[in-house]
Amino acid sequence: MGGWFILSAIGRDRPGLVADLAQLIFDCDANLEDSRMTILGSEFAVILLCSSTAANAADRLGAGAKRLERDQGLTILMRELAEGPRPALPAPGTVLHRLTVAGEDRAGIVASVCRALAERSVNIADLTTRSLPGPGGSPHYQMTMAVEVPERLETRELRRALDEVANRLVIDLSLERA
Repeated sequence: MGGWFILSAIGRDRPGLVADLAQLIFDCDANLEDSRMTILGSEFAVILLCSSTAANAADRLGAGAKRLERDQGLTILMRELAEGPRPALPAPGTVLHRLTVAGEDRAGIVASVCRALAERSVNIADLTTRSLPGPGGSPHYQMTMAVEVPERLETRELRRALDEVANRLVIDLSLERA
């Protein structure tokens, strides 16, 4: 049966990995709907959303993924989405915001900021982090998020909670409506 599928893959970075994964999806009569790809450390990581109307799409994608794992040294996870993709951003009943964080790199930044969001039912739609050389050579941490803030949540309450985290961790934090 056709449907919607998520494929995630990691493997040693090299030219041709994206072509191999895109070819797999094409060969299985599926369409690449959305993707996120990056290099983390020395590994390439990708998450792909694809759809197919082919009756045997799940079996074909699964078999093709196993072949790529064996032939290309990838680790691939495939999951069928029983209900299809979620609504576009922002989800109904939420307002999209951009949250940025910057400061000296230290353990606990992501955990603390994300916990403050979770406690207020704020959904993280996208998150990117990066550690870069800062002034004097000390690591400088940057985090950018797209977050869905429930309409019923007072923005000033969210800002207050995030400011408490920022003050405790000595980081700069900005929350803006997207």
